[in-house]
Amino acid sequence: MPASVTFFQTCLLLWAAFARWSLSVPLKRADCPGYKASNVKQTDNSVTADLTLAGSECNIYGNDLKDLKFVAEYQTDSRVHVIIYDKDEQVYQVPESVVPRPGGSHSANTSLLEVSIEEDSFSFTVTRRTNNEVIFTTKGSPIIFEDQYWRVRTSLPDNPALYGLGEHTDPLQLPTSNYVRTLWARDAGAVPQNSNLYGTHPVYYEHRAESGYSHGVLLLNSNGMDIKINNDNGQYLEYNVIGGVIDLYFLGGPNPFDVSREYSEISQKAVMMPYWGFGFHQCRFGYKSVDEVAAVVANYSAANIPLETMWTDIDYMDNYKVFTLGQSFPLDKMRSFIGQLHGNNQHYIVMVDPAVAYQNYEPFNRGKDADVFLKNNDGSIYKGQVWPGVTAFPDWFHKDTQGYWDNEFASFFSPTDGIDIDALWIDMNEPSNFCEYPCLNPGAQADTTGDIQTTDLMQERGLAPRQDGAPHTGLPNRNLLDPLYKINNAVGVLSNKTANTSLIHQGGWAEYDTHNLYGTMMSKTSRGSMLNRRPDKRPMVITRSTFIGAGSYVGHWLGDNVSAWDQYIISIRHLLQFVSFFQVPMVGADVCGFLGSTTENLCARWTTLGAFYPFYRNHNVDGAPPQEAYRWASVAAAARKAIDTRYRLLDYIYTAMHLQTVDGTPMAAPLWMHYPSDSATFAIDKQFFYGPSILVSPVTDADSTSVTFYLPSDIFYDLFTFKQVQGSGATVTYTNVSFTDIPAHIRGGSIIPARINSANTTKALRDQDFELLIAPGKDGKATGTLYLDDGESLNQAGTSEITFSYEGSTVKMDGTFGFSTKVGIKSVTVMGSGDPKKYEINEGFDGPFEHNLN
Repeated sequence: MPASVTFFQTCLLLWAAFARWSLSVPLKRADCPGYKASNVKQTDNSVTADLTLAGSECNIYGNDLKDLKFVAEYQTDSRVHVIIYDKDEQVYQVPESVVPRPGGSHSANTSLLEVSIEEDSFSFTVTRRTNNEVIFTTKGSPIIFEDQYWRVRTSLPDNPALYGLGEHTDPLQLPTSNYVRTLWARDAGAVPQNSNLYGTHPVYYEHRAESGYSHGVLLLNSNGMDIKINNDNGQYLEYNVIGGVIDLYFLGGPNPFDVSREYSEISQKAVMMPYWGFGFHQCRFGYKSVDEVAAVVANYSAANIPLETMWTDIDYMDNYKVFTLGQSFPLDKMRSFIGQLHGNNQHYIVMVDPAVAYQNYEPFNRGKDADVFLKNNDGSIYKGQVWPGVTAFPDWFHKDTQGYWDNEFASFFSPTDGIDIDALWIDMNEPSNFCEYPCLNPGAQADTTGDIQTTDLMQERGLAPRQDGAPHTGLPNRNLLDPLYKINNAVGVLSNKTANTSLIHQGGWAEYDTHNLYGTMMSKTSRGSMLNRRPDKRPMVITRSTFIGAGSYVGHWLGDNVSAWDQYIISIRHLLQFVSFFQVPMVGADVCGFLGSTTENLCARWTTLGAFYPFYRNHNVDGAPPQEAYRWASVAAAARKAIDTRYRLLDYIYTAMHLQTVDGTPMAAPLWMHYPSDSATFAIDKQFFYGPSILVSPVTDADSTSVTFYLPSDIFYDLFTFKQVQGSGATVTYTNVSFTDIPAHIRGGSIIPARINSANTTKALRDQDFELLIAPGKDGKATGTLYLDDGESLNQAGTSEITFSYEGSTVKMDGTFGFSTKVGIKSVTVMGSGDPKKYEINEGFDGPFEHNLN
């Protein structure tokens, strides 16, 4: 949640950002010499070369590095790694401890991709071997590699279909003219468009309509950057980065889902979440006591709205200090309340922020004694200002921070005598700092931003030496506070509203280089602490700030959005980035909006849409009217209907998530990934596929009861009536869509395993039998899958991975059947051009079957 910002401060920051942007326009200098390649060597699986500056230094934003190394590695049949780094290997590289690198060696002759280089006026080009399609080339634009800036530009075809480069709330298909995507994690209240947000994911997916092929490009770099997409001198994409090396991975696809799967080999596979995590969640910043929290749970029960998990924001803390309880949340009452939840098979989650109050209390004292907080260059603890006031920040690089965090979790969240949470929510981990730079006195409440451009502190401490001789930790004598190239950070200088970028972590890593890793390192540590207290249970951790690989530890909520109609629909494209492109599948927006005041109609619509998010939670801010689903009759009706649908489909989406954790296939996706040959789908970001088979098309206009949406040329079936709808590659309009409904269709060729009935809790849901919903395709066939396990164990004693098929009039089940369950498949419903037909089959999940339905 954001700190308050005065209007005057906002104006100053916006002016400062504009001024800096004017200094960072696309580079036009023609006298930068680039590099010349020598000692070029090609083997069956690699290309290497030495690069030497080809003329006098350009030194446009720093000092040119004269000697570089180029390495291209064919790692798999569809992945090529290209890295350009300094000969002495001093320049910062993302630590392997944070993002482990994939290995592999593959013959260049059988790779989908081919790397070639030109030696004089060095450039490199990556082409697709099957059709010689150029997917990345630096020809015509010399590479610039300086101590605090580098630039690489690739040419692109006209009007390219580009996606990714998040986190952002801009259109899913990225603009291609005068577009700048800045990556620098920040506390971005209201999730504005055209701004850097909480997370950084420098990967883009490109689909080429002419060839029908897709590919991906990842820049594995955690430094601040502007990625510019423009067509002022031919179409191009240009990286402008303030540090690190040129570390690129090219993913050959060739279809969109292949690119996602290939990216998951780098990001690591997403972590599986507990079954109960897919239930409905309720939270609010502003619950003033445990009694009020308990009353909300009771009100949901009285309204007959299933509530799986209750959350508490920082209100439970003593003056917002982590690992404490306030007077209105006494331990005995908290334990009694949580015990009641658990007795009803419900769950409880609270928030933990990274910032620890700089006060004389045990969590701070223990952290100080363990020496795990970020430090200034003089050895003193670095101080910021967050919710409890003056704070210290854990150094996630410190060797003892995991132990410190483990101990605080084990004590405060003890199942026997503490707050027995079931999962964890972590926030403010960009890290957020309410103190305006230079933050000389974090305890004072400044009324203005002050002079944040040229202070004595910047000159005195900005030129931080490297703290050890370890490779890849960064060049010495850099200006870590005010580099000459100014990225378009929405709040100005790099250190504003966050930790000072001149801080040096244990091991010699500079915050300047590792700022964007902070949230994901906290995520990894926090997941470890949750595992430490419950080694046999899958942890569910939901975070705000993310980086490459975050999904292998945590899920993500989409931050402090606004109760507004535009943000209701923008949440779809925001969500799809993470699930489809970034491999963070457990994701969702705050239903009904966090900031501001929702309305009854907006909240009803959002409640129906949120039922198709992977992560489904209602949450809003202190001071706004409460918005629990039972507050309005129409919203309560929408919630009952939406949760009924969600729960009956829960195993379907749980199966889709399991597949993503196994091979990277996204559990939700935009239309273009399913229909890559249909150019009309490329820009659609108001509809999406939930799982492999269900197309969701929400009403988009404020207070409207009609919606126009696109149906590709395919057979579909209404999810609720099972009536066949023939898509023709055109829009259709639905009218009289009530505020408790949402249009959704099953794609032909699908079999959906659904629970026959919903339930009040996911535990009770697991006792419900299944039915198979068969939606034949144009060829009359259909297939589907079902994954079964116990829903929570880290290591499963037995699982079932089941396949279904339908052809003619025969339905079959096959697969593995290692999970023992008493439930079975009671019926099959076959859809068609007429009324659907239902058949009773009464089969168990203990082995294959085959039924002729005639």
